[in-house]
Amino acid sequence: MKHALITGITGQDGAYLAQFLLGKQYQVFGLLPRRTGNSYERLDYLGIRGEIQLLEGDLNDLSSLIRAVNQAQPEEVYNMAAQSFVGTSWTQPVLTAQVTGLGCLNLLEALRLAQPEAKFYQASTSEMYGMIKQPVQDESTPFHPRSPYGVAKLFAHWSTVNYRESFAMFASCGIAFNHESPLRGLEFVSRKVTDGVARIKLGKQQKINLGNLEACRDWGYAGDYVRGFWKILQHPQATDFVLATGETRSVRDLCSAAFRAVGLNYEDHVVSDPGQFRPAEVDVLLGDPRKANEELGWRPETSFDELIQMMVEADLKRVRAE
Repeated sequence: MKHALITGITGQDGAYLAQFLLGKQYQVFGLLPRRTGNSYERLDYLGIRGEIQLLEGDLNDLSSLIRAVNQAQPEEVYNMAAQSFVGTSWTQPVLTAQVTGLGCLNLLEALRLAQPEAKFYQASTSEMYGMIKQPVQDESTPFHPRSPYGVAKLFAHWSTVNYRESFAMFASCGIAFNHESPLRGLEFVSRKVTDGVARIKLGKQQKINLGNLEACRDWGYAGDYVRGFWKILQHPQATDFVLATGETRSVRDLCSAAFRAVGLNYEDHVVSDPGQFRPAEVDVLLGDPRKANEELGWRPETSFDELIQMMVEADLKRVRAE
C-alpha cells in the first residue's frame, strides 16, 4: 500500500485527490494547519473523512513539515495548499507569498532533508501566464503573472523546477487551467454563479453582481484534473505538464449555461459591476494539453455543459436544504 501526503486536503482539489487515491488503495495522510479553524465540509461531502489520517503541520513551519513527512513516510507528496483566491491576493499579498510561494519551498526542503526519494507534485496554475504571450499556452509559453497569487505560484513553480535540477528530486508541476466542481468555494466566480442561479430559481434572491463578463477561461471539472495530478507522478521522468480542456469560454457563457440549466435567461438577473473588476485583469486563458494527452494518456471526460449542470443541481439541493 502506497502512502501519499496531501497538503490542502480540505480544499476542492485536495478532497477529490484524496478520494481518488483512496480508490487506488493508497493510505492517505492530510496536512492540517492549526492556525485557524478547519472545515471538513468537503471531506464529509465525499464521505471520506474517516478514511484519512490527518497530521498537524503548517507550510510556514519547516520543522512541522519534517515531522509530518517522517510520520507519513510518503512515496508521493501532493502540494495542493495555497491562499488560492486571486482577489484576496491583492488585499493579503504578503500572506499569499508566504503560504503559496514560500510554503512550497519549505515543503521541498523538508522532503530533501527527510524523504528525498519521494515523488513531489506542485499544483501550478494557468494564472502564471497572466498577460499571455501567445494565444494558446503550453509548457514552453513565457510567464507574465498579473496578480500577487500568480507571482507566488510562479515562485513555487520555479522552486520545484530548481529542486528537480539541483538535487535530482522527482519534482513535477501540473500547470492546471481553471477546474471547478460542486466543492468549489463560493468566492470563486463559477460557484458564485451556480449558487446564485439556485437562489434565484428558488426565489431567495433576484440578481447576481459580477465583475468582467468578457473574461475568458479554460474551464474543466476538478474530478478529471486530479487524475492528471496522479498520472504526472506515474510518468517515468519528472517534468511539467499543462492540464486543460483546450476550449475557452467567457464568464458570460458560464452565466448563460447556468441559467439555461434552470430555464431562465441570464440577462434578466446578472449585473456587471465595475467595482468588482480586478486591478490587473487576465483577459483570456486557453491551454494546450497535447503533451498530457500524448505522454500521460490524460483527457478531461466532463464537458463544460455537464460541469455547469452538475454544479447547478448540487447548489439547488444545498439551497433547498437550508
